[in-house]
Amino acid sequence: MSCETASRNATAPEPGIAPGAQTLDVRAIARAIGRHGRHPALPATIPGFDAPFFQAGLAGYSDAAMRLIARRHGCPLCVTEALLDRTLLSGGRGFAKADLGELHDNVPGGEDDHPLVGQLMGSDPGEMAAAAVKMVEQGARAAREYRELAGGGAIGNGQLAIGRDAPEASLPSHSDPIANCQLPIATFQAIDINLACPVKKIAKKARGGHWLAEPQGAIAILKAVRDALPERVPCTLKIRRSYDDTPEMARNFMRIFDAAYDLGYAWATVHARTVQQKYVGPSRWDLLRDIVQQRPGRVVFGSGDIWQVQDIFRMIGYTGVAGVSVARGCIGNPWIFRQARDMMAGEDPRPPTIAEQRQVLEDHFALALRVNATMRDPEHVTGKTMRKFAIRFAQHHPAGEEVRKRFIGVKGLEEWRGVLGEWYEQ
Repeated sequence: MSCETASRNATAPEPGIAPGAQTLDVRAIARAIGRHGRHPALPATIPGFDAPFFQAGLAGYSDAAMRLIARRHGCPLCVTEALLDRTLLSGGRGFAKADLGELHDNVPGGEDDHPLVGQLMGSDPGEMAAAAVKMVEQGARAAREYRELAGGGAIGNGQLAIGRDAPEASLPSHSDPIANCQLPIATFQAIDINLACPVKKIAKKARGGHWLAEPQGAIAILKAVRDALPERVPCTLKIRRSYDDTPEMARNFMRIFDAAYDLGYAWATVHARTVQQKYVGPSRWDLLRDIVQQRPGRVVFGSGDIWQVQDIFRMIGYTGVAGVSVARGCIGNPWIFRQARDMMAGEDPRPPTIAEQRQVLEDHFALALRVNATMRDPEHVTGKTMRKFAIRFAQHHPAGEEVRKRFIGVKGLEEWRGVLGEWYEQ
């Protein structure tokens, strides 16, 4: 279950609330960034993060296949979907239906899947810290050891082996981005803590965005994770602008937001909707701008209602954020990243040709098939899961609605190829 699906009523694409934003010259903003460069904290914190946008962690979508396709089209950084601390510590047993974040969907896609940020969500500081350690170490210890770390209070103050004393492993050398997914330390270039997900199931256990109503607990988690990891592993935060629109909850947000930076978090990505909004109604870019203006000097990323490439630069120009998290707007649209780089180079953003669309559809299915190789029936699983991408890819086709209907019936590779042969020939 994804955060968006669980909201039951995600709003169709519409602009965020930003009075005056439509008058901004987004081309000039993009060109200025292209000339003068992105915020210096981006590559300084995560080498390779060379543009002011990235692919968000999208529950049920952003597996290694989607991330690799995005990277091939100019995405400089990707985030995994939120993985529950207890799912990670238990090895995934017994949690697939009860919680978010299946382990399988968060397997790194080899050396080409970099830089990669691993996102965590949970309810207990000790478990979150131990899960973060396991994520960075890629399970170098026995599972029992991580569970003992979570419950034994042995985390923090440089007591862990991955701290300053452990040698940093090098990445394996191979040409297939999916073939070797068991990577050592340095698989994740940063750990992101999710205080944004509005799912009700998560609320019952005080996870995700529901921590905004309990700032003391949220800060305890942020501190535990930061203390558990070595300084060389950056920590970042995904958070909503408030739990609701009451003054008390706005103060709670600022308390957590400030604490994160005081604890040493590199930046926060602020989703400009409240937790209670879920995905219903427009995001508040005007309030996001207020947050940035109230805390000059903080590195802040923006999220919410980024549907087309122009929105990336409109949000940067309007709010003053250092960069933008592209979420639902990049599902079935990896070209948004290429188009952003086009605009930074002073060029018109290029829409994908039919040939380019076909190539991406072929590549995405092939990569997804490799990701699902350990499943009982990889082709059937891939055919089923790729439908949700295909109906979004179809939006770029001149006969989008007809193509969408054809993709809905796809069950395997041959049927996938059949649709491509029927609708994607030049």
